Amino acid sequence: MSSAAPKPTESSSLVPSCRDTAAHALSVVRDGVITGEGPTTKGRVHFSRSLDADDTAWCMRILTATAVNDQPVSRGEAEVLFEINEAATERTDGGRFDDLLAKAVAHYAASASGLKVPPRSVALSADTEIESWAPSYASKVNSEMLEWIAGQMRGKRQNNRRLMAMVATFLGTTALPLAGQLPNVFDIGM
Repeated sequence: MSSAAPKPTESSSLVPSCRDTAAHALSVVRDGVITGEGPTTKGRVHFSRSLDADDTAWCMRILTATAVNDQPVSRGEAEVLFEINEAATERTDGGRFDDLLAKAVAHYAASASGLKVPPRSVALSADTEIESWAPSYASKVNSEMLEWIAGQMRGKRQNNRRLMAMVATFLGTTALPLAGQLPNVFDIGM
């Protein structure tokens, strides 16, 4: 066996070759979070509906794989991240997944709005502040993207304060007309 062989827990379905396979790999992580079983939970105790630091590390590894690192986060990847967020009723990752979700969604929304985004390894890093690259005003983000984000957040039991703060910043005073179109999407009372 060569030293370059993948770890036993890394099946080929978890090594993305494009954004579609990255979304699929994230769905494998989601399934592991839901059931507590599967290739992303092998070799450790993992309870169903829980998200731990290893789950977040899987998401980060998938999202920053060489094949996708220089491409913007896709809608499919962002949607699966929202599904993971909703599935995880218990969190033991110190807030890292919330940060990753907010940054990935901002990466997708900014790119889909025609804005330049940094490579994923920079944008999604725990060491990079989202404010250093994400648009700070809604006038820079396509209103359809803001509506999509709001729709993903509406009615969910898992609130991501980091993401809600980012959306509130996007909305700002320049987008008050849009804010009126998105009633009761989130509660910013912090």
